Amino acid sequence: MATIELTRIRRLAFAVVLGQAAITLIAAAASYLLGGPDAALSALLGGGVSTAGSLAMALIGFRSRSGASAAQLLAGLFAGEAAKLGVVIALFVLVLTLIKPSAVAMFVTYAATFLVYGIVLASWVSADAGLKRKLR
Repeated sequence: MATIELTRIRRLAFAVVLGQAAITLIAAAASYLLGGPDAALSALLGGGVSTAGSLAMALIGFRSRSGASAAQLLAGLFAGEAAKLGVVIALFVLVLTLIKPSAVAMFVTYAATFLVYGIVLASWVSADAGLKRKLR
């Protein structure tokens, strides 16, 4: 039976959040250079929405303790995903009703934050493979 190291998984989830925040800041700087302050604010808002959703997922979805049953772990993940979806919808509603953002900068940055999932997962798999080679 495979076991899940919850501490390692939590660290991975928070690495995604930090990576998304970094991508958001980079995209905001690029947007500022390409489109000015309004584009930069829009990029910050788009990336911020995604980052806040991922933070909600990390905090709620991975709060289970070691020794939790599979059903409890799965329930936590579902709760985290529901929280993430709720946060993303609520924040986009707020942004789109209160501010007139640059749609391109906002949605491109929002989409760019999804690249972090692949990057973090690839680094995790690569590190895992390296560790297995060392153990042989």
